[in-house]
Amino acid sequence: MDIRPKVLITKIGLDGHDRGSRIVAAGLRDAGMEVIYTPPWQEISTVVKLATEEDVDVIGISSLATDHLIVPKLMDALRAAGLADTAVIVGGIVPDEDEQVLLDAGVARVFHPGSTIEEIAGYIGEITPALRAKRLTA
Repeated sequence: MDIRPKVLITKIGLDGHDRGSRIVAAGLRDAGMEVIYTPPWQEISTVVKLATEEDVDVIGISSLATDHLIVPKLMDALRAAGLADTAVIVGGIVPDEDEQVLLDAGVARVFHPGSTIEEIAGYIGEITPALRAKRLTA
């Protein structure tokens, strides 16, 4: 990997089921990415602050129990903080009818159960150079 992506893996809201997010975090780290992992139950303001302080390329949100429905508020908070060029991906249980809501809010991609670490890492590796280029010219 020419550019080592920096990824924040977190869970917002009250969903405490973190097995999937821990597996993805470890897999991305094994794929050569720099990974910042938070425990569950993060507030949106905390995620925005951490993304700013760590200058991450991608924020990965894990959802099992409908917490993906607050991701549009996260997207608004990221834009307000000047982080519109930080990609947000969502993984986990996202019903089909909710996926378009997330994409319309600015989420870059939704990964459903069965997505492989290779697929997730490949996508992050593909988008990182363009994300960094946007930040450098902003």
